[in-house]
Amino acid sequence: MAEIHIFEHARDRIAVPAGEIIFSQGDVGDAMYAVLDGAVDISFGDTAIETIGPSGIFGELALVDASPRSATATARVESQLARVDRREFTFLVHEHPTFALQVMQVLADRIRRANELR
Repeated sequence: MAEIHIFEHARDRIAVPAGEIIFSQGDVGDAMYAVLDGAVDISFGDTAIETIGPSGIFGELALVDASPRSATATARVESQLARVDRREFTFLVHEHPTFALQVMQVLADRIRRANELR
């Protein structure tokens, strides 16, 4: 999985206790998240899909399309996250084109893994 280091020095950090749901499948999505420290489990229904660790991102699909969240994100352990809203995402894509390529790589990796599970 691609690591994205652009958020390592983010000032706006969110502390999330272990077991807290960050978002649920079906929610309206208005932000993506970067894991600065800790780990976040991504699940579809009762099935665990992936664990995102430091330098990983999740929830990015919400900033690419307007569909409801396709999975649930839950803090596996106490975690520090950076929340990236649509305005900041657009700024990062504009100012750091490699960021957009990294996000596309994450999306492509997830699609390929999902296809393998079929």
